[in-house]
Amino acid sequence: MATHSGSSNRTGVGAPAPRPPERVRNVALVGRAGAGKTTLAEALLVAAGALPRGGRVEDGTTCLDTEEVEVRLQHSVSLHAATVEHAGHRVTLLDTPGAPDFVGELRAALRAADAALVVVSAVTGVDAGTVQVWDECVVAGLPRAVVVTQVDRPRADVPAVVRSCRELLGAGVHPLHVLGDDGALTSLLEPLPGDPERDRLRAELIEGVIAESEDETLMDRYLAGEPIEVADLVADLETAVARGDFHPVLCAAPPTGLGVGELLDLLVSAFPSPLERPCPPVVRPDGRPAGHVGCDPAGPLVAEVVQTTTDPYLGRISLVRVFSGTLRPDAPVHVCGAGSGHGWGEQHPDHDADERVGGIAAVLGSTLRPVAECPAGDLCAVARLSSAETGDTLSDPEHPLVVPPWPLPDPQLPVAVEAASRSDEDRLAAALSRLVAEDPAVRVERRPDTGQLLLWCVGDAHAEVLLDRLRGRYGVAVQTPPVRVPLVETLAGPATVTGRHVKQSGGHGQYAVVVLEGRPGPPGSGVTFSQRVVGGAVPTQFHGSVEKGVRAQAARGVSGRPLVDVEVVLVDGKAHSVDSSDAAFSAAGALALRELAAAAGTQVLEPWCAVEVTVPAEHVGPVLGDLAGRRARVTGSVADPAREETTVHAEVPERELITYPRALRSVSHGTGRFTRRPLDHEPAPAAVVTDLQPA
Repeated sequence: MATHSGSSNRTGVGAPAPRPPERVRNVALVGRAGAGKTTLAEALLVAAGALPRGGRVEDGTTCLDTEEVEVRLQHSVSLHAATVEHAGHRVTLLDTPGAPDFVGELRAALRAADAALVVVSAVTGVDAGTVQVWDECVVAGLPRAVVVTQVDRPRADVPAVVRSCRELLGAGVHPLHVLGDDGALTSLLEPLPGDPERDRLRAELIEGVIAESEDETLMDRYLAGEPIEVADLVADLETAVARGDFHPVLCAAPPTGLGVGELLDLLVSAFPSPLERPCPPVVRPDGRPAGHVGCDPAGPLVAEVVQTTTDPYLGRISLVRVFSGTLRPDAPVHVCGAGSGHGWGEQHPDHDADERVGGIAAVLGSTLRPVAECPAGDLCAVARLSSAETGDTLSDPEHPLVVPPWPLPDPQLPVAVEAASRSDEDRLAAALSRLVAEDPAVRVERRPDTGQLLLWCVGDAHAEVLLDRLRGRYGVAVQTPPVRVPLVETLAGPATVTGRHVKQSGGHGQYAVVVLEGRPGPPGSGVTFSQRVVGGAVPTQFHGSVEKGVRAQAARGVSGRPLVDVEVVLVDGKAHSVDSSDAAFSAAGALALRELAAAAGTQVLEPWCAVEVTVPAEHVGPVLGDLAGRRARVTGSVADPAREETTVHAEVPERELITYPRALRSVSHGTGRFTRRPLDHEPAPAAVVTDLQPA
């Protein structure tokens, strides 16, 4: 489900009727960008009779409507949903983006689905992106199957791709179909003697299905040489897939329809229903356990907003997965925000509100079809839930509950944005709040040290989409100036100076003299102030005023940059019985700090960060080489043999991390990830100082 400026959600009739949970299938289509997920999804909709052949609806647009940025990038950037009816079942397909930048959308789909269909191209095969998506399904605990698409294209090598699926995706991957030389598909469940390789694959498939069967006699019968009926194997196939250790591989050519009908049949006959997938943990708003919640249409209402979009005509639209209870139009619901108390931090603060559901609808791409209710196990679109954001929970106002949100990627790419004109400033603030509500993977920050407004993005593609939505969907003219790294200064050495603030021109004057000692302080110490005044040269009541002046001047800096990590000691001074005042000694303290900087000299410091970079073992060398070129200090590494990954620990100047997300993606072929945390400031080389802009 995705909407955008310039198009509206069409409403229509003919929505699939609500079904009991055992006749519902929610399937996420996942895979790397370019594998053919959207093409396959539309072919499945055609096979189900939801679309005419060619995948077009009445006005000529594709069913899985795309944003302008998706057309330009030639791949999906949003989660798209479509619900259809097939063989007495209600099937919802969740078409996910394949680019690594949109893993947040992928994880939202995995939360809403009960099984995953991993799409692999017969031309490009299994790559690191496919393995990453597979691993995401493993972490989410989703049963999954594999479909090899584009089998009718030149350079397609189906046998090689099937072999790589078995080698790279782990045990339990078994081909269900064989593509013959004539381009026809034959099922390995059907006996067809005379082909040793086919017999071997069939034997492995049958053994894999029987191993998961609940019929304990089936294996004994098979080993004894008794023929196993195909009907028995098909009946056990659903059990095998649902348990999550058996992964059938199918083939399809969506443009010609080859294998599409068989795949659709498999979704309803062999994929698990919502009854076979546990509901996510449910707690009360205060964090206390809420007890067991199952997929029961008559149970307490527990639903989750898995996607939020904005339509220029209908307003905010929430795609909702109902885990328990039944969602009905005009019913009151409690909207509980998944904020800092539940794992998504300050960007999405906790919020609780009671609202009334308006209409609810089944989703067919951009078309909304009103339905009377949405029972447990199903998905629907809800319009005009004004306070609901992605990740929020809908529940009974009398018994509010919360589903802790799915994990989000940590955005590490900063993009500075500013309104192109004063008239855009208010629109920019409103648009950013909507972006945050729609996409919890984005973080907005106003940096006090530079004054810049930063969009923290997952990567370049994510940043491009966010900027496109600001300019297109929300009509905000924005500019993207370079991200500034805040520089600071410290004293280059020790010095002792006198600061005099004396103004006497008749009447009440100003008189304050202070003697300060200063030296560089330890990294991260800030500004420390103490006094060693003897004999009352500076009365006690003015010591705080001197400190106030010193700290104010340090914050302003002496050359446009804040002064940090300095130790200042008040050692002497003079006061006047009439003309001395707090203001005078504050001014004298500020003047003395400027004199200290002039006498001792200053050194420019730049911020450093501690980073943890996790990559597959084969990419450690290129990562270390790239870090060396970024003036990094590698402090260690930890190997994880089970995941075949290595985490490199390093300390890196913040300036070098501005472009690091795209560099890491390049050297690790899209498989690397990293986190950062701020460290102290360190001296900046002279060559770097000329490139870095002051705060």
